[in-house]
Amino acid sequence: MAEVLSQAQIDALLNSMNGGGGDASPKKEEAPEKKYRKYDFSSPRKFTKDRLKMLSGIFDNYSRVLNTRINGLARATCEVEVEGVEEQRYFEFANALTDTMVLTSAHLNMKGQEDETPVLMYVSTSFMVSMMDRMTGGDGDVADDLPDDYVYTDLDLKLYESLVRDFISVMGRSWENYIPLKFEFGKVETNPTLVQLIGMDETVVLVELGVKFPNLEGRISICLPGMMLMNIFSAINADNPVKRAHEEDNSDEIMDNLRESTLEIHAELARTSLRLGDIYRLGIGDVIDLNQKQDSPVYLRIGGHQWFDGLMGVSEKKIAVKIKEVYHNNAERRDSLENEQ
Repeated sequence: MAEVLSQAQIDALLNSMNGGGGDASPKKEEAPEKKYRKYDFSSPRKFTKDRLKMLSGIFDNYSRVLNTRINGLARATCEVEVEGVEEQRYFEFANALTDTMVLTSAHLNMKGQEDETPVLMYVSTSFMVSMMDRMTGGDGDVADDLPDDYVYTDLDLKLYESLVRDFISVMGRSWENYIPLKFEFGKVETNPTLVQLIGMDETVVLVELGVKFPNLEGRISICLPGMMLMNIFSAINADNPVKRAHEEDNSDEIMDNLRESTLEIHAELARTSLRLGDIYRLGIGDVIDLNQKQDSPVYLRIGGHQWFDGLMGVSEKKIAVKIKEVYHNNAERRDSLENEQ
């Protein structure tokens, strides 16, 4: 009798014929090729991934504070979030600037000392013009494709300065969990290409913040000098109480305090169980069988835990215990012995 094909086999045969024959089984999709970022050995990275992740968390806090400030100033719903934190050379940031862009500088004040190298902030033109329109009574509807050569008027620059002053004044709040910092407004540069604020080859960290209104999207770029960040991280490490306690050697002081303290130690010969009636009848000269040999170890307990064992003996006409083995360095063995008992 001829073999009868099932419906699944028929479908597979038809698919194979439509596909030009060959194996009807579907081919596995090739995994996309992994892309790796090229590492520049001539200019090695100064900040680890943990440092950049820390900065991302700091500016995530800043984005929430900034979100509240913008909502209050513009009287509109706004979302601010961190889109990226990247280490690069300053010339990579400077090459993207044009003659008509407006750049704001700010100075860090840490522990009463002002850092000479400025922090730079760039706010996209569409977002800033929308904010100005809202502050002057408009609804903030601004074309996303403003011309690249858009030039701010003198009145625009006054409003611009007022806004960025407010943005910079709250930047220090995001660092409060690590170190008290204060950022102070510097000035507004209307042509940043003519002013070299940071060395072209100096390492910087660029923080990109995305800003979204219901009718508009913009961005805020913050350029942090690498030397300034290294000073901040050094100050954070110096103020870290855990590290400071680790570096300070207080062993002598601790031992001086411990020498004057008292500690209760229990020496245990053995354990046994007796009926209450037998205990009531005990008298002078009675013997309790502990089921232990004469040279069996004596257990020393501190705080209810077995820490040592030893042998019973006499020292200077006083009963003493000579320690033979220490258990506090082997917690697993100590716990097993206690469970056995």
